[in-house]
Amino acid sequence: MYIIRQATVDDAATLLKLAKMVHFINLPADPDIINRKIVQSRRSFSGKAPSEREREFMFVLEDTETGNIIGTSSVISCMSWPGRPHTFLHVRERQMYSEDLRTGQVHTTLQIGTDETGPSEIGGLILSPAYRGRKERLGALLSLVRFHFIGLHREWFADRIIAEMMAPLTPDSRNTLWEYLGRRFINLSYTEADRFCQHSKEFITALFPKEELYASLLPPEARNLIGKVGPETEPARRMLESLGFRYEGHVDPFDGGPYLEAEIAEIPLVKTTRRATLGDPARSYPHTGIVSVMQEGLFRAIRTSYAEHGETVSMPADEAGALGALVGDEVGITPLKRGEGSTEKTGATSAAPVK
Repeated sequence: MYIIRQATVDDAATLLKLAKMVHFINLPADPDIINRKIVQSRRSFSGKAPSEREREFMFVLEDTETGNIIGTSSVISCMSWPGRPHTFLHVRERQMYSEDLRTGQVHTTLQIGTDETGPSEIGGLILSPAYRGRKERLGALLSLVRFHFIGLHREWFADRIIAEMMAPLTPDSRNTLWEYLGRRFINLSYTEADRFCQHSKEFITALFPKEELYASLLPPEARNLIGKVGPETEPARRMLESLGFRYEGHVDPFDGGPYLEAEIAEIPLVKTTRRATLGDPARSYPHTGIVSVMQEGLFRAIRTSYAEHGETVSMPADEAGALGALVGDEVGITPLKRGEGSTEKTGATSAAPVK
C-alpha cells in the first residue's frame, strides 16, 4: 500500500538522496535548504505560516510495506511578489520581409520579463527509480495529489498556477542554452546560477540584457532547446496539458524549459474535489479516487476505491485504517477517471517532470 503524507524532519535524509538524482531549483541537494523547507511545510500544513509568501507544502510517498519514502512533490502558494519577481524569457516571433528580394524570414526572439502578481507553483516531483513505470502510476499520484490538496484549501492558493518543466540537460548536468546564452552575461555555471536563486534572483534582471535577443544568432543545438523538454518529461507535459495547462511563450531564463500555466478554477481535479463524511464500509466500491484526512495539521492521502451515499463516502476498512480515519471523520475526496493516477503509464513516473 502507498500513502502520501506531509514531509517530516525524519524524511530529510531520504529527501536529500532523492534531490541528488535530479537538478531542481525547488528541491536542491542541500541539507540545510531541505530542512528549512520541511519546517516551512510543517508550519504551512498547520496553518501557522506567517504569510502566504511562506506557504510551501511538501508531500512524500511512503511504501507502507517497507516504510521507505520513495518520492516527493510540492506546491507553493505564492512564487513571486513585489521586490521578488518571477523571472522568465518571453519567446516571440518577428517576421521580416524584403520587397526587392521577395523573400522573408521569421525570427524567434527572447526578452527578459518579470511577474510580481504571485501565482502559485507546483514542482519538486521526484520518484525513486525502482518505482518508476509500475502499473500503479505512482508518479502520477504524486502529481495529482497536489490538485486534490489545492481543491480542499482553495483559499491558500492564487488564481493562477505555474509548472516549470525540466529542459534537457547533458549527462554532467549542464544545459547547452545556458552555455551559449545565459553564461555570456552571468559568469556562473548552470548549477551555480540555479542554486543562487535560492537566495536571490536580482542578478538575473541586473545582468541580463533588457533588449530582445535574436535566437537566430545561437547555434542550432542551443536554439532548438527553447521551450522544449526532455523525452522523460514529455508524458508529464501532456498530462498537465490535459488538465488545462498551456504554454504561453514563457521559458526558464537559464535552460529554456517551458513554463506551463493554468487558471486553478478551471483545473478539472480542483473543480471536482470536495469534502465528505466517512461512513461505514460498503458492500462494493464502484469508484476510484484520492481520499485524504487532515487532522491537527497532519495530512495523509491514499488512492482507493470508494462508494458514495450523498454526503457520505465509504472505503475499505484497511485503507481507512492506513489513513487513520474513523467513521464520522471529515475526508477530502477527488474522483479519478479511468487511467488517471492508476494503471496507465504516463510521464509522471519519470524522475523530473517539473522543477
